[in-house]
Amino acid sequence: MKLRYSPTSPYVRKVTVTAIETGLDKRIERIFTMPASAPDLPNDNPLGKVPALIMDNGEPLIDSPVIVEYLDSLHSGTKIVPTSGDARWKALRLQALADGMLDAAVLRLMETRRPANEQSKAWMERQRTVVHRGLDWLEQHAGELDESLTIGNITAAIVGDYLDFRFGSDDWRKERPKLAQWQKRFAARPSFKETYPKDPS
Repeated sequence: MKLRYSPTSPYVRKVTVTAIETGLDKRIERIFTMPASAPDLPNDNPLGKVPALIMDNGEPLIDSPVIVEYLDSLHSGTKIVPTSGDARWKALRLQALADGMLDAAVLRLMETRRPANEQSKAWMERQRTVVHRGLDWLEQHAGELDESLTIGNITAAIVGDYLDFRFGSDDWRKERPKLAQWQKRFAARPSFKETYPKDPS
């Protein structure tokens, strides 16, 4: 398998954490890809985004939830995406919330990279508000967060690291101590340390 990736993408990180935790990492060739300067990327993902996983049969898969589900089908251990019952819906709900928060954070970041005279402060504040509403919900439901290795917990913990990486001055932890404590514990996993985002040198 081949994975088209960027080291700063939180969506790629969901895939790489899953690959490490399921023992599939060594089976995946990683292809560094910066979407803005990769004219061949649409051959693997017509949306021009990473991650894109090229399976052994040459067919591509796109979108991190789909890729995670595929990787989860390739191992016999405990599933990252629970297969049934309340655990499944809890994990998928949490993943959907955290993915939405990441979407808003990325939109905010992209807006800051536009020329200053074209930036919309209202748009950036709208995205920041989306993220902070999600953080507040997670703080209120922090008692439901645990150490189980599910795609919901993985994605929620990735949100915290991504906000530290891109919006450190916001200090999201200050008013959310329970969420902050959980995120710190969960993100101490070796798979998280190995995949912490960094700008390409």
